[in-house]
Amino acid sequence: MHKILVIDDDKSICESLSLYLSEEGFSVGVAYSAQEGLRKSQVETWDVIILDILLSDADGLDVLSAIKERDPDTSVIMITAFHDMPTTVRAMKLGAVEYIHKPLEIDELQAAIDRVLKRKAAGGRKGQSTVPLSLNFREHDIIGKSKAMKEIFKTIGIVSQSKTTVLIEGESGTGKELVAQAIHEHTDKTKPFISINCSAIVETLLESELFGHEKGAFTGAAYRQLGKFELADSGTLFLDEIGDMSLNMQVKLLRVIQEREFERVGGKEKIKTDVRIIAATNKSLKELIAQGSFREDLYYRLNVIQIDVPPLRERREDIPLLVDYLIHKLNRELNKRISRIQSRALQSLVSRDWPGNIRQLENVLRRAVVHSHGEVLLEESLAESVGDILKSDTDPASSPIKLLDEVEKEHILNALKFAQGNRGKVCELLGISRPTLQRKIRKYDIEV
Repeated sequence: MHKILVIDDDKSICESLSLYLSEEGFSVGVAYSAQEGLRKSQVETWDVIILDILLSDADGLDVLSAIKERDPDTSVIMITAFHDMPTTVRAMKLGAVEYIHKPLEIDELQAAIDRVLKRKAAGGRKGQSTVPLSLNFREHDIIGKSKAMKEIFKTIGIVSQSKTTVLIEGESGTGKELVAQAIHEHTDKTKPFISINCSAIVETLLESELFGHEKGAFTGAAYRQLGKFELADSGTLFLDEIGDMSLNMQVKLLRVIQEREFERVGGKEKIKTDVRIIAATNKSLKELIAQGSFREDLYYRLNVIQIDVPPLRERREDIPLLVDYLIHKLNRELNKRISRIQSRALQSLVSRDWPGNIRQLENVLRRAVVHSHGEVLLEESLAESVGDILKSDTDPASSPIKLLDEVEKEHILNALKFAQGNRGKVCELLGISRPTLQRKIRKYDIEV
């Protein structure tokens, strides 16, 4: 029989809840003050504690804090007559599992109790398959045991012996930058690692970003600025989304690779460079060459060593390890203590195609961990966190990419409305460049 403690200085509420819950088959205890409630919570073990936020002798939030400090696993449902946001936020931060407003709707309370007990049952069920969280991961480890990943590990070891130029191809979210960082760290991690996304910066600015500029080189150039090539000297320059670089910039990049020197924008001085270039793309450069949008000579300069990072759907055996690693990471970031995952939840993750790859998997887990209570990540937490994303991958309407696009479009529309159409302010609000905003406006056919 499940035990529930009700702490409320309103005797009529205590009596009503005690009568109802007893009829539902629960063993019920009541306390009419904070002091009595704390004493009873300490001398007995309760499956659920229903706690009023406004007590005659203490702040219910202080009582919640004391209960959770003594036993973090205690499930506390807060009830309150207050509807303000700060109180709700503080209660959830202190560890309340549910927050219900007065006057109490008995169906709402019953549903909350059912959710709490369901989570407890799943967490305490013997024989429950779990993901062991015992591996000693580092912050930027590349996770995998599949044959494809083992080949990548070997290639990293080989190319780390020199400053050979490397081309990394793979879908978005597969971890191409992690591979680049691993190559750099195993070569000489004391040297700089500088990265730049070639698709996020307009061509005229990209040239300045890569090569730097002299004072007065163009309007607004009030001082000399060093470019990425100088900042990365003797280290690694990671050129992400190289396939989006314009043909004009490709010519300039090719010249730098061949001659190992460059000039700042607006300058005449020849600057020597000793930089290892690692380029990455989520597009097929061979197809771009066939289309005439990528230079074949640059391709061969970049493609001295090629690493193909497989999508997650082609290395499903790595998903449990990735889940393990990501839960470790999210526990640290979100101050959680998830130590196990329900077997059905893990199987659900393994069975998905993950068009957004590791980035999408991490986003799904992040939302699930945020909404989880206790030490077990349940299937229902995953389902709640992803919604339509975890529908059948064969259903076009449930495509996660489509879902994310819809969210992004709505985000841009809201920003445009807030900024009253001022694109400069929109860029500032969204943290993106003006060219990126322009592309997204065209992509989503937004009328401005």
